[in-house]
Amino acid sequence: MGTDKGSREVNKAAGVVGFFTLMSRILGLVRDMVIARFFGSGTAADAFFVAFRIPNLLRRLFAEGSLTIAFIPVFTEYLALKGKRDAMEVASVVTTLLSLILAIVTVVGILVSPWLVRVQAFGFGGSGYKYELTVLLTRIMFPYIMLVSLVALFMGILNSLRHFAAPAAAPILLNAAIIAGAYLISPMLEEPIAGLAIAVLIGGILQVMLQIPWLIKGGFMFRPLWEPLHPAVMRIGSLMLPAIYGSAVYQVNQFVGTLLASLLEEGSVSWLYYADRLIQFPLGVFAIAISTAALPSLATHAAEKDLERFRSTFAHALRLVFFITLPSMAGLMVLGDPLIALFFQRGAFDSHSTIMTAKALFFYAVGLWAFSGIRVMVSAFYALQDTRTPVRVATLALVLNVAFSLLLMNPLKHGGLALSLSLASCVQFLLLGYYLKEKIGRGYMKIIAVSVGKAFFASAVMGAVLWMLLCFTWEGSSGPGGLKGIILLGGLVGTGAFIYLLIARLVRSPELSFVGEVSRFIIRKVAGGR
Repeated sequence: MGTDKGSREVNKAAGVVGFFTLMSRILGLVRDMVIARFFGSGTAADAFFVAFRIPNLLRRLFAEGSLTIAFIPVFTEYLALKGKRDAMEVASVVTTLLSLILAIVTVVGILVSPWLVRVQAFGFGGSGYKYELTVLLTRIMFPYIMLVSLVALFMGILNSLRHFAAPAAAPILLNAAIIAGAYLISPMLEEPIAGLAIAVLIGGILQVMLQIPWLIKGGFMFRPLWEPLHPAVMRIGSLMLPAIYGSAVYQVNQFVGTLLASLLEEGSVSWLYYADRLIQFPLGVFAIAISTAALPSLATHAAEKDLERFRSTFAHALRLVFFITLPSMAGLMVLGDPLIALFFQRGAFDSHSTIMTAKALFFYAVGLWAFSGIRVMVSAFYALQDTRTPVRVATLALVLNVAFSLLLMNPLKHGGLALSLSLASCVQFLLLGYYLKEKIGRGYMKIIAVSVGKAFFASAVMGAVLWMLLCFTWEGSSGPGGLKGIILLGGLVGTGAFIYLLIARLVRSPELSFVGEVSRFIIRKVAGGR
């Protein structure tokens, strides 16, 4: 693996983002365990997940999914070519315009929530308790889109300044707020699930507040500047509109999946949600961390027209993603049942829910490599300020997902919806790779192919060994619970990691050095060092 400055910057940034994202995902898992315990996969849980998905979908589409990757290349170009003063002026102009737009969107969203719920969860009907509850929760949580969109903009500013910790740590506060809400707010309300919705708003406020000291330290002192026709705003807008499709088709496909799942048996929405949470763990900790870390460097290389360093940084990032994603994929496919049983099977979440969630998890895991690779691919296209290619590919992927879903949802039920998303994402990744090769050349292809081949071999061996061990140690869909289950599952995960790293070392995978760097960074953080 290369040791050039760009690769070292990506390694360091990915370590920072990965560490805080890992903490967030762990707390997020605890959050979902708490929700599963109190609300299971019944009516209240379905209503909350649908309601939360509406502002969350808008967040990923219009904030993290498009604003961030449209803002960073332009802001970075100003930093590199015009200086920090002009760049901060751009940040103030964008913040002013965005705040006004978000305020309008929030008010409109609250007013049209009944129609949004009808579209998002058609199977809930247009009246009745479940529908009314979903509308109520949607209205409570809708202002979250304003708060978290500002966090996404602040993330773009801080990441461009090569500060990654505060934006990566922000979701920790949201998860903590929801957990606290379940225990402290929900018991006080006539409709307990509304306590979670209120906690989402509190978490959003805390996320914004966390960014402010670091923005001031970085030199951003916000002052209202109304210049909607500023050249930077126009360029960001031209990138952002197609980015809604190009970078967030995964979320749009999830929206389609939720809509179709609402037509299936009760619990289908929740089973898909819990399975997606486990998929989001490696996706967020590794794939999103690496693509987030790579985007500012890629944007800088593109602004300086340094194609060689651009190719090197891109190849480095994609190799890291696959080196970590492929064993995660194998592990989730083999250990899905015991993972779900151990984390979620308690209270209202029974063994039937475990079996159904494990089915969705298996089919989601099939496409984990594509979900992860798309993150890096999209970052590369937007660093090059190419918006047309991701749009064309994303539109095709969306059509394929709908077609696959309609074809597979009858024979495979909710599992068919998960598999459809995986298949569509695989096609999307391959097409993005083909078109990117046309833009930057194919010189990087061989080194990526060799690296992926080694990771795939090590993952396959690891998966086979884990499957054999699982057959002898885990009993049915529930397995041993309590401390014994934790020890057993921890032993299986540890054994799998050891086998994968051992084989990776034997086949001389160069990405092992990245694992060493991140491990040392995490040890320093845990120990309280710098």
